[in-house]
Amino acid sequence: MVTLNGANIELVRRGKGRPILFLHPHIGLHGSDAFIAQLSEYGEVIVPSHPGYGHSDLPPGMSTVDDISYLYLDLLDVLDLRDVTVVGASLGGWLAAEIATKSTERIARLVMMGAVGVKVGPREKSDIVDIFATPRSRWEEVSFRDVNYWQRDYEKLSEDELTVIARNREATALFAWNPYMYNPKLKHRLHRIRVPVLFLWGEADRFAPPDYGKAYSALIAGARFELVAESGHFPHIEQAERVARRIAEEMK
Repeated sequence: MVTLNGANIELVRRGKGRPILFLHPHIGLHGSDAFIAQLSEYGEVIVPSHPGYGHSDLPPGMSTVDDISYLYLDLLDVLDLRDVTVVGASLGGWLAAEIATKSTERIARLVMMGAVGVKVGPREKSDIVDIFATPRSRWEEVSFRDVNYWQRDYEKLSEDELTVIARNREATALFAWNPYMYNPKLKHRLHRIRVPVLFLWGEADRFAPPDYGKAYSALIAGARFELVAESGHFPHIEQAERVARRIAEEMK
């Protein structure tokens, strides 16, 4: 745990070398172990559980992804991290963008995987699948190319694992339900991002389709967009080694 402004934040640190801050998606850290292990071969990977997720505290008054971004700027200061590669997946990509619109003093580059956070389509139609209105089996089908990467026997999980799942879902509802998975103000702040940005997108992503990702990347000057074969919304889970290697190439 690391204490930030009175809040205890769960923190995983793996590897040595150049700092890599990994911001997990709305599903939490489940399924990310292989990716973190692969990425730690190329630098020191710092992985916080977002406020309200995992075993992290939810500070009083914290209710938006924008709020979390300031907490993580404090984390970079407290850990005195510099030249950081920030890697964000889904909601974590949204968070990475929010952080970078405020300050890139300690940030070298962003890698956005299946990032959400902006509205690109018509107001009356959602850009991405509503997880709160979608049965779990259907959500798995649109999120993963191969659902075996996620399917779990909930009856065999421990009380602590079930509590984490419930906390993750509750926190996602708090931070990303209304408006659903975006900040109306973020689109108009993206011009402030002045570090290299790479979007990595699962070619089989049906949760946030590649066209959404291409439109998102076009909002950031100089951002590049690449598809990741044989993966859905979470390429870091379905193609852990390939994605970690691509990030390492970006860091050279």
